[in-house]
Amino acid sequence: MIDLYTFKTPNGRKISIALEELGLPYKTHSVDITQGEQFKPGFLAINPNNKIPAIVDHDAQGGPLSLFESGAILLYLAEKTGRLMPTDPRGKAEVTQWLMFQMGGLGPMLGQLNHFGRFASTKHPYAIDRFQTEAKRILNVVEQQLSSRDYLATTYSIADIATYPWLKGSRDFFPELFTNLPNIIQYLHRVGSRPAVQRGMQVP
Repeated sequence: MIDLYTFKTPNGRKISIALEELGLPYKTHSVDITQGEQFKPGFLAINPNNKIPAIVDHDAQGGPLSLFESGAILLYLAEKTGRLMPTDPRGKAEVTQWLMFQMGGLGPMLGQLNHFGRFASTKHPYAIDRFQTEAKRILNVVEQQLSSRDYLATTYSIADIATYPWLKGSRDFFPELFTNLPNIIQYLHRVGSRPAVQRGMQVP
């Protein structure tokens, strides 16, 4: 059994989608970050960085294993099961590359645009323009990658699981960014049609 500590954010839903795709048994613990629950001592003992998601794998070799950072969790689950990640060096490198692209670029840029564009009490045109410009650039990178393939790497993988919730949420809130990005729109439908993805997107 895996304990999943999560909330209804793109980063949280990466892990619930992966667990659903892999068919691993898990128990969900909602950590309401809008109420500061991520700062409670019990959660701090699991994740010293006070952010969701985090897991505790009670079936790990050597005893229960606590993990935080969504990318690290996805890599761990893929290696644990031997799925959602190619085993050959070239394929593995390709998936890892797009996973890191999501974690270091697509996620942070779209996240900052979401913060400054929707939630900041004072609107800062410079910040909004900066992150909107970079978001458009990054989305065009994804659009080009999907022009010749169905998924980011050779096959459906943890890179797609990491990317889909961010694209889905951003399209819901910033539909203007997705004008003239037909490959991404088709990709969202393709990935979003998977039953495991649909279940994972409802957690918690």
